[in-house]
Amino acid sequence: MPMVCVTDFEAQARELLSKSTWDFIEGGADEGFTRDDNIAAFKKIRLRPRYLKDVSHVDTRTTIQGAEISAPICIAPTGFHCLAWPDGEMSTARAAQAAGICYIASTYASCTLEDIVSTAPRGLRWFQLYVQLDRQLNKQLIQKVESLGFKALVVTVDVPKLGNRRHDVRNQLDLKTNLLLKDLRSPKERNAAPHLQMSPIDSSFCWSDLSWLQSITQLPIILKGILTKEDAELAVKHKVHGIIVSNHGGRQLDGVAASINALTEVVAAVKGKIEVYMDGGIRTGSDVLKALALGAKCVFLGRPVLWGLACKLSRCARCRRFLQDRVSMALRKF
Repeated sequence: MPMVCVTDFEAQARELLSKSTWDFIEGGADEGFTRDDNIAAFKKIRLRPRYLKDVSHVDTRTTIQGAEISAPICIAPTGFHCLAWPDGEMSTARAAQAAGICYIASTYASCTLEDIVSTAPRGLRWFQLYVQLDRQLNKQLIQKVESLGFKALVVTVDVPKLGNRRHDVRNQLDLKTNLLLKDLRSPKERNAAPHLQMSPIDSSFCWSDLSWLQSITQLPIILKGILTKEDAELAVKHKVHGIIVSNHGGRQLDGVAASINALTEVVAAVKGKIEVYMDGGIRTGSDVLKALALGAKCVFLGRPVLWGLACKLSRCARCRRFLQDRVSMALRKF
């Protein structure tokens, strides 16, 4: 059966993946209200089309942090891509490079950063950091991504503690015994027998610690997980370079606002001083258009990229291409 929408990828991926893997990818925190609301909130927004304008040519190119991308649709940081496809993040990076978009590599990637870079050396890459308890480990990671040519540091701020993901508890999912994270091991451990060390996230990290991060890197710092006017204003005050409005795909704190509903508040708060992006619940080109109309510079896709990996179709590029085509179609109405 031909794939005609992103949810077709979702349906096929569900058939291909094991139950525990599917539950890990799709699961939300607690009752999953926020996860589901991310999608439902888009459906409540109505467009106001304007006609009789020349739309014979639509250019979806834009820039983020000064770098050009082919469309305002990029790849959000998600971990453990090898769960969906053996090449994991290497396939994701190749697809992003081919599509001319940005890929944010996760701290919890199942491929080494060196492999991600070598497989797609010309791609635009940002690195997502979960701040670790070991300050020296953070510094080593940041120095590594700088040396490998990553162009921005995306600091996830909404995981002081891991969300209560009931499906993973019921399935007794134990990533530590099934996957190898090569970049969160100390130099000594890298030479030892392979094992996974998922270092604890630093739950004490706060606004005053941003100055320390800024002192050890020249990379633009993007904060991922901002949902309120107050935190957006603090982000500007602390001189970060961008915000990703995000509720972690509903995987962290259940009962918070859908990302698209929080977007307007954040955009208004920053007053154009920094770029604002968003993720969560984007499934159609019209969803992308709605996010752009409400002030997002770009959107990032999470779960749909993993569905594309699982379906083994052009290494996710078809998901991105489909959405880009739909954005182009939607723009012609305005």
